[in-house]
Amino acid sequence: MVRTVTRFRDLVGTPFAEGVNALCWQRSLPGDFTEVLAHLGSGEGIVPLDEERLQSLPASDEGRAAIDCMLADLRALRALGLAPELNCIHGYPRDDSPASLATDVYSFHADRAPVEADTWLCTYHGAPSEGLLNAEARLRTEDPSLRAALLRNFGGADDEAFAEHLEEACHDLHYVPLPHARPYSFGVGHLWRIALDYPGSPVAPCIHRAPNTLPGDPPRLLLIS
Repeated sequence: MVRTVTRFRDLVGTPFAEGVNALCWQRSLPGDFTEVLAHLGSGEGIVPLDEERLQSLPASDEGRAAIDCMLADLRALRALGLAPELNCIHGYPRDDSPASLATDVYSFHADRAPVEADTWLCTYHGAPSEGLLNAEARLRTEDPSLRAALLRNFGGADDEAFAEHLEEACHDLHYVPLPHARPYSFGVGHLWRIALDYPGSPVAPCIHRAPNTLPGDPPRLLLIS
């Protein structure tokens, strides 16, 4: 379940509880992020962006405003003791498994951590991430036909070794939408904090995925921690 907030302080301090596993600080950011991308130029894959490179761009006032927004978010998350990254994403690596069994970021999935932690993200430009309500999804490992396919690929019995294999390959973190599912958009400019799968979490993890971008689509400017 998603809850919106109006201040960064509330995004930080609101606990995940009573089914709420995604918090969104809705914002309308100033600046020209398209100009920033133009100055960054072409590329491929995931290109990390640091403060020095962004500050060195020959940006106009509108471009500078966009850069200032991204850097302000980086500094705010670092002040919380986090390690955020800002990336220009031309495309993610794709799993060559069938789409129903892929474990890349284009598949609906949850994040996992060994200790209490959250994922933070914001799309400043390009297609935004998508979320899926937990009630509208089923774990891949609980879908009979997909589990059977995974078991065939494993080539063994449906036992403890198979369960360990599913966890090691992260199949137990991937989901399939139910027929009535309606994914929701994370939008552009909004800063999100979403729940992970970790021992003792009070809520189910937030199910999400990267947008299924196509050749020729503009790259994404993404903050993630």
